[in-house]
Formats: sequence, C-alpha cells, structure tokens
Amino acid sequence: MNPAQDPVAPSSGAALLVVMGVTGSGKTTVGAALSQRLRVPFADADDFHSEANIAKMSDGIPLDDEDRLPWLRAVGAWLAGHAATGGVVGCSALKRGYRDILREAAPTVTFVHLHGDMDAVRRRVAGRPGHFMPASLVESQFKTLEPLEPDERGIVLDFAMPVDELVDAYLATTAQARPNPSLAGSAAPAAPENRDTGKDAGEAGSTR
Repeated sequence: MNPAQDPVAPSSGAALLVVMGVTGSGKTTVGAALSQRLRVPFADADDFHSEANIAKMSDGIPLDDEDRLPWLRAVGAWLAGHAATGGVVGCSALKRGYRDILREAAPTVTFVHLHGDMDAVRRRVAGRPGHFMPASLVESQFKTLEPLEPDERGIVLDFAMPVDELVDAYLATTAQARPNPSLAGSAAPAAPENRDTGKDAGEAGSTR
C-alpha cells in the first residue's frame, strides 16, 4: 500500500468482488478462481456487452463512455442481485467514473486490480485466438486506466503472479483485516485495504 493512502472503509457480509484491469490482465481466469475459492457465483462482464459494442471492438475501435454506460449498468445490476449472497465479476472498470456506477448499484463491492506490464499484456492478447478484443486496443486501455484511488475499497495485484498466488494474496489480505472472533463485541470483517502487492513475481502465462 502506498504510505500516503489511508485504509479504506470496512465492508461486511458476503464477498462481492470486481476483478478489474485492462484486457489480457487475467480478469476471467483470476475471477473464476476467486469465485471457486469463495464459493460464490462468477460472471464475465464481456457477456454483458451488446452486439454493437462487440462489433466495434472487433473492428479495433475503442468504446466510448456512451457505449459503456448500458453495459456498466447491466454489470451493476448483476452485482446488486448478488450483494446478499456474494459474487465475483471480471470487469475492466478502467475509470473511476465506471467504478462509481458499479458502486452506486452495489455499495459493498471491493475491487481487485490486476496490474502489470503493457508488453506482457500485448503478448497475452496476441496469443489469445478468437477473442473480440484485438491487440491494437491494448494501448488505448492503458491510456484509459485510472488506478484505484485511496478512498476506493480494493487491492492491487501483479497479474504476472501465478493464479493460485493471486487468490492467496487476496485471501491473506482479508484474513489480516478480520478481527479475532474470540473477542466479545468484535466488529464485522473488514474489506482489504487499497494496497499494492506482488510486484517482483515472474510471468505466469496467458490469462484474460
């Protein structure tokens, strides 16, 4: 965690996560792994895109905010519908404003930002057959990306880490935030701080 950042506000109840980051950062793979470990449903935000959005991205044209708004609202509705029981979504959520839309629908959501090197992402996307997002849009995604701010509940992880280590890193952070259950009148478990970890790990292969 950046020393200048303060811990984010705690959350309670079932885990409700958005695994965020640019295309090729591993959102689908890591999100699915987290959902299995947490025993909650997983959704891929790509499945919420309209046919028009998919056609635009397939042609190498970046989406604008108008294109993304109905998509973000659909993702937010899914999160809201799973707020009580928990759930994980793999969603780029690149801008603060996009994340605000998701938070408006599901205030308890926590973000897991998979961050790393642009060249590594290019290699992953180039080696990913059949996906609608071409490698040519990688740079535009990095330009659009606005990192988590200090008041946003979340954690930043290096996507080059193996998937199991990424899942363990998230779970370790939540365990550190959880109060001692033997203490009478203890507070609800806290969500992870907005922190950065795993910066020196080696690349783990191609994930979405």
